[in-house]
Amino acid sequence: MNAIAGGGTLLTFPALVALGVPPIVANATSTVALWPGGVASFWGYRKAIRSIRPWWLHWAIPSLLGGVTGALLLLNTPERNFSFLVPWLIWSATALFLVQKPLLRWIVGHSEARDGIEGVAPPGRYLVYQFGVAVYGGYFGAGAGILMLAAFEMMGLRNIHTMNGLKNWCGMNLNAVAVLVFVFSGIILWPIALTMAVGAIIGGWLGSRMAQRVDQKWVRRAIVVIGIGSGIGMFIKGA
Repeated sequence: MNAIAGGGTLLTFPALVALGVPPIVANATSTVALWPGGVASFWGYRKAIRSIRPWWLHWAIPSLLGGVTGALLLLNTPERNFSFLVPWLIWSATALFLVQKPLLRWIVGHSEARDGIEGVAPPGRYLVYQFGVAVYGGYFGAGAGILMLAAFEMMGLRNIHTMNGLKNWCGMNLNAVAVLVFVFSGIILWPIALTMAVGAIIGGWLGSRMAQRVDQKWVRRAIVVIGIGSGIGMFIKGA
C-alpha cells in the first residue's frame, strides 16, 4: 500500500495500539518495521529517478535533519499528550488522502512545467519545506508522502514514477535516522517489528512493480475508510 498509494502507517499503527501497545511505542515500532519496505520500494523505483541523480543529495539533507528532529520530538512528548493527539493525526493524514488528487490538479493548473528541470538544483524554499515535512514524518509520518508529491508538482515534475521514486528516496532517508533514534532509545518491540519488517520488504518490492497495474482508486478508498474508523476508535478509547 505504501508503494502504490501510501498510507501504510494508517494500518500498522492502529493495529499495534489495538494489540495493547502504548501509542508512542507503537509509532516507533511501526516506523522501524516499515523502513525496510521503504528501502525495497525505493530500489524498485531506482531507474525512474536516475535522470535526477544530482538531486539526491539536495533532498537527503533536509530529510535526514527533519527525520531526527521529529523522532526526538516524539520521544520527548508525554504519552498522555501523544494519546490525545493520535486521533487528530490520523484524521489529518486521512484528510490529506481525500484531497490529494484535487490538490495536485490545482497545483498543476497554477504552476509551470519547466524544461530541463533535472539539471538544476531544487529551489531553497522547497528544501526548507521538505525539512518541515520530514519533521512531521519522523514524528508520525502518515500522509508525509502526499506533502512531498505536492512540492514536486509545484517544482514542475510531471512523471508520476519519477515523483514516486523521489518520494521514496526522501522517505527512506528521513525514516532511517528516525529508526536509529528509536532503536537507541530502547522502546522498540523487536519480535513485532521484525515480523512486520518481513512483510514490509516483500510488499515494498512487489508494490513498486504493481503500481502501474493496480487501480489506486480502490486502494485509496480502503485507506480512507480505515483511517476514519481508526481515528474514531482512538478518540473513543482516549475519551
